Amino acid sequence: MASVPSLASTVQQRLADGLSAALPDAGSADPLLRRSDRADFQANGILALAKRLKGNPRELATQVVAAIPENDVLREIEVSGPGFLNITVTDEAIVRTLAARAADARLGVPFNPSAGTTVIDYAQPNVAKEMHVGHLRSAVIGAAMVEILEFTGETVVRRHHIGDWGTQFGMLIQFLIEHPHELDHKADGEGVEVSGEEAMSNLNRLYKASRALFDSDEEFKARARARVVDLQAGDEETLALWQRFVDESKIYFYSVFDKLDMDIRDLDVVGESGYNDMLQETCRLLEESGVAVRSEGALCVFFDDVKGPDGNPTPLIVQKSDGGFGYAATDLSAIRDRVGNLKASTLLYVVDARQSLHFKMVFETARRAGWLNDEVKAVQLAFGTVLGKDGKPFKTREGETVRLVDLLDEAIDRASAVVREKAQDLSEAEIAERGAQVGIGAVKYADLSTSAARDYKFDLDQMVSLNGDTSVYLQYAYARIQSILRKAGDAKPAAHPELALAASERALGLHLDSFGELVQETAAEYAPHKLAAYLYQLASLYTTFYSECPVLKADTPEQVENRLFLCDLTARTLHQGMALLGIRTPERL
Repeated sequence: MASVPSLASTVQQRLADGLSAALPDAGSADPLLRRSDRADFQANGILALAKRLKGNPRELATQVVAAIPENDVLREIEVSGPGFLNITVTDEAIVRTLAARAADARLGVPFNPSAGTTVIDYAQPNVAKEMHVGHLRSAVIGAAMVEILEFTGETVVRRHHIGDWGTQFGMLIQFLIEHPHELDHKADGEGVEVSGEEAMSNLNRLYKASRALFDSDEEFKARARARVVDLQAGDEETLALWQRFVDESKIYFYSVFDKLDMDIRDLDVVGESGYNDMLQETCRLLEESGVAVRSEGALCVFFDDVKGPDGNPTPLIVQKSDGGFGYAATDLSAIRDRVGNLKASTLLYVVDARQSLHFKMVFETARRAGWLNDEVKAVQLAFGTVLGKDGKPFKTREGETVRLVDLLDEAIDRASAVVREKAQDLSEAEIAERGAQVGIGAVKYADLSTSAARDYKFDLDQMVSLNGDTSVYLQYAYARIQSILRKAGDAKPAAHPELALAASERALGLHLDSFGELVQETAAEYAPHKLAAYLYQLASLYTTFYSECPVLKADTPEQVENRLFLCDLTARTLHQGMALLGIRTPERL
């Protein structure tokens, strides 16, 4: 799909044409254009070119400027310093380019349908266990990357690699066999929906009771361990009870993801158990190819650069000496499935940075086995830890891990208080709805506005602030624009390229123009924090424009329309950008 050319790309092309005309020996030299605080843009590619051509950079820059014919895009080009070009574009070019962007439903973001297929592994809770604050980042970052990649043309396959297998299930299933009503729900009638809280309450109660019995009763412990063998062997009764645990956990998971305003689909949930049938073959393929070798009975892959504290090589253990399989076997089988069956060109893992060594070894093993190659890559989008205000790992006062649902409820309560304080003509139901949108948006934005690799402090007071780099600031900017558009009456947004622009209009317009390229960059680098930073700067530039340039009381009807046009395009850009981050933009706040 043809995209709307940005002003930057148009300026880049004019400079490239000037370079070719003035310096034929330069070939297709890159002007190296970037935004500048000295002018609208600065080009410094002539410095490197002068070195190559053994010429004086200022003289070459002067020749290039002379070779660019007068046009309606470039208002002024100044040769500065050792040979920089400071470029100012015309007001007309800014408005014409923005008009083309506004006429495009995608706001100038290119769409590449042949981009490839990315399988993204994110939001990976564990069956029969409560979700805590540590589950937040994978879900939020992963969901944003799904939206961003799909919007730019990537075919995205979602995978939620839930922890649904392992020795603990022997204990849980055996306890359920001996206490068959522990997962029953209190129901007032037929078809009563089970709440996530009730599902988790049942699971917690059962887990604690089964753990206590496991630790105190040797006979029960033996029966539980035998049940693990039945589970792995595919015993029908055992699998049916295991499925009850999975189904009960999903009720809970989905209630938390729903609160997070995330669409988690059942067909995308493929847990550790989904690869059981592949584990033996994965081991066989690795051993036969020589990628993995037997060491003290275990099937291992060794790496020259991975050593333990004792200086000896630390292998990736694919199969244990007792025949059991570890995480590596499951992860390698998942790679085989995602490449072979899902035809992935990219595997993106949104996983805690503390697992980086494991994934480095898994990816290298898959490369040696030929499952990853130049056409198929695997990337870990590693994220840091959520910290408390004190800069230490986030815990309750009692030292417990913070429940995710409690965190979200508190964010919604705080945000509802902010909305109620500012609300005008909103009903209680509307305040509750806006409170949820603002609260969840605040949590997501705080996460996404931080580079994924960095730790960040979870500070709700700051997150729901109307001032500073918060989603609430962006949401209020959007709502303010909608209020202006509603008050405009018969005046409609319309671009007027013939009008002169004030400095704050120019700054806002040039920033709006870069949206398409910024979204592409965010997708290519798996860096949602860059989109968040762009949106915050957009809201800040809009705030300056709003304070300096009367909109509905502008001097002429044409100026009113042009400023409404800037308002409308800003709102649409904020709305689209926030949607890509998974954050709502209420029309009224």
